[in-house]
Amino acid sequence: MQFEGFNAKDFDTFKIEGLDERMQAIQERIQPKFRAIGQVLADDLSTKLGNEMFLHIAKHARRTVNPPKDTWLALAANKRGYKQHPHFQIGLFDDHVFIWLAYIYELPTKKEIAETFLENIQTIKSAIPNNYVISLDHMKKDAASIADLDLHKSLERFRDVKKAEFLVGRHLDANDAILTNSKAFIELVEETFDTLLPLYKLSLNKEALQP
Repeated sequence: MQFEGFNAKDFDTFKIEGLDERMQAIQERIQPKFRAIGQVLADDLSTKLGNEMFLHIAKHARRTVNPPKDTWLALAANKRGYKQHPHFQIGLFDDHVFIWLAYIYELPTKKEIAETFLENIQTIKSAIPNNYVISLDHMKKDAASIADLDLHKSLERFRDVKKAEFLVGRHLDANDAILTNSKAFIELVEETFDTLLPLYKLSLNKEALQP
């Protein structure tokens, strides 16, 4: 399938009642688009990083009753999985697309990574544009501009609270015209990932501590 952008029908997927019905729509409407753009982005990141990045598409396999409120693809340096590693994400809620560099709670080395970020907090602040947003919980829609967030406290919480997370990147409203322009959208994602690569690389030394 050739990626031609996201449209209103993709976002309406999350209005469908029932787990099986919504999952069928995710699989038919959204996942083919994830596969189309995911490998392009994985190849681009692999070239820039000098090591292979692998595409993972959320399966929502643990769900038995409640349908997912969002869905995503992930790009990680591990072929078997992504949740225990720093990774890049692209996904949809019913009202926006998110583009993240993600450190979620399953990450075994998140305490060490948080310490590294705290030690380099000024570098991080200067590297992240003011129009980028930060989320502390990938399950929630909420995200705050880095200009409005206490980054130091957020990173301390990420370090100290077992379920705390740290995701940084961009939100695009479902009505944003760029979402319907496949070339412009992929270029925006690549630009976003390029901006976040220094943070990703900064976290890799601590990732290497994982057995």
